[in-house]
Amino acid sequence: MALVQQKMTLDEFLAWEDQQPERHEFCNGEVFAMVGGRRIHECVIGNLTYRLRSHLAGSACQVFAAGMKLQLADNTVLYPDVMVTCDRADLRADLALRSPTLVIEVLSPSTQAYDRSQKFALYRQLASLKEYILIDPETLRVEGFRREPVDRWMLVDMSQDEWMDCASVGCGVPLAQVFEGVIPAE
Repeated sequence: MALVQQKMTLDEFLAWEDQQPERHEFCNGEVFAMVGGRRIHECVIGNLTYRLRSHLAGSACQVFAAGMKLQLADNTVLYPDVMVTCDRADLRADLALRSPTLVIEVLSPSTQAYDRSQKFALYRQLASLKEYILIDPETLRVEGFRREPVDRWMLVDMSQDEWMDCASVGCGVPLAQVFEGVIPAE
């Protein structure tokens, strides 16, 4: 006999999640456990967070890393690896942001297909989102998707460039700094 999982409301999820030692994403009322990050995954997140925070210091924008929730709808809450918001309401929020300008996901073999398809489809619903960047620390690839004025998304492959261009927040990060520590120094 299969167990039927009860769907939660947003308020039930937020109260429950606050009591959990691990993080969970919430999509269409269902709860999904998140897998712990690997060293190279965490390394790239740390590098990006540091570089973006340095660039945005003193501006009206803030950078958030893996532990901050993003509420996309009344039944969907995700944890982007890195996001930047310049929205005043977000900067006063306590539990979840709602209007990021930039979202970055660091890919892993187990999440790559989801990050490229369903998760990107969810993120595209955010009117505030101007840019979505995918970073693959295994292959050292960087691909950005930028919203065009006609609400289409343009792919910008930065894998062969010297810089990762976060055009939405006016920040460039050398790829060597994005991937610093991914391949440990001899």
